[in-house]
Amino acid sequence: MTHTNAPTDLQWQAVQSRSAAHDGQFYYGVRSTGIFCRPSCPSRRPKRENVAIFPSLEDAAAAGFRACRRCTPAHISAAQQAVAHAQHLLDTAEPTPSLVGLAAAVGLSPFHLQRVFKAATGVSLKQYAIAQRAARTKAHLQAGASVTAALYDGGHASPRTLYDPATDQLGMSPGQYRAGGEGQTITFAVTQSVLGPLLVAATQRGLVAVRFGEVSTLEAELRTEYPKATLKQDEAALAPYVDALATHLVGARPELALPLEPAGTAFQQRVWAALKTIPYGQTRSYAQVAQIIGQPQAVRAVAQACAANPVGLVVPCHRVLRSSGALGGYRWGTDRKRALLDREAAGPVA
Repeated sequence: MTHTNAPTDLQWQAVQSRSAAHDGQFYYGVRSTGIFCRPSCPSRRPKRENVAIFPSLEDAAAAGFRACRRCTPAHISAAQQAVAHAQHLLDTAEPTPSLVGLAAAVGLSPFHLQRVFKAATGVSLKQYAIAQRAARTKAHLQAGASVTAALYDGGHASPRTLYDPATDQLGMSPGQYRAGGEGQTITFAVTQSVLGPLLVAATQRGLVAVRFGEVSTLEAELRTEYPKATLKQDEAALAPYVDALATHLVGARPELALPLEPAGTAFQQRVWAALKTIPYGQTRSYAQVAQIIGQPQAVRAVAQACAANPVGLVVPCHRVLRSSGALGGYRWGTDRKRALLDREAAGPVA
């Protein structure tokens, strides 16, 4: 039995979350058992160091692994094969293929491809394509490519989609992103709230951070996160955000419809969007959120997305509990989580 490539972070997340969307894209072998599975296998998750990734069934078998009897990796439905093929094209083709082109390539009608893709992945073809194109563009920019080269190598057909705020997913201009945020201005303020010091930070596009902490560390953490950006402390400029959050914390403003610009993966964005649908005064379990986004097996990945939420309160990750009703974790402390839930359970105040 030979050792092969270790899983990438994306592949490992797919294995941990039992992502059916990745079935057919790769297979994973478990060295301690000699068995290989599809990503959605319901079996107990192995240790990462015991996992080997294979691009095909043949590669896994050639390495001496046996097919799992629970997930039967050799049996992939026609719909799953079509989804995997479409994902591969969206991951690799430049420029990004059109819906008609994808449908022709996988042998389905555009309507049927849209339906099976959304059912398998929880996102539309367009949403998936935008996220993958953004990831490729970011990788090229981080590697030092020019904006023009990154634009086309990332899969953009024209500069319009790169600079369109609805599709760029960079949170700043491409040139600023390439420079690690250099030239980008992030305005911030640190204020005292009923739950302690609160940092609020925003670009011209929207909030990038809402977090609790200690006065002595909040600004330092922001500078570490954006080392090349220009940070400007300006309480007056952020007063509308700060006032809205302060009013919300005392129960006088249940809804927070504030512009956001959080950076995250396509999966994280789906989880955060689902969190924003949880009404004030109510909670959901991590399992229920996984159901909402159409990936009921991705409970752990949902919890990780909640923990990575950079804009607390506005994206109310505090409203997600364990299935047992226990609080679960909270990035800014379980005492704050309990206080937030108690305040909301009492109902809004006039």
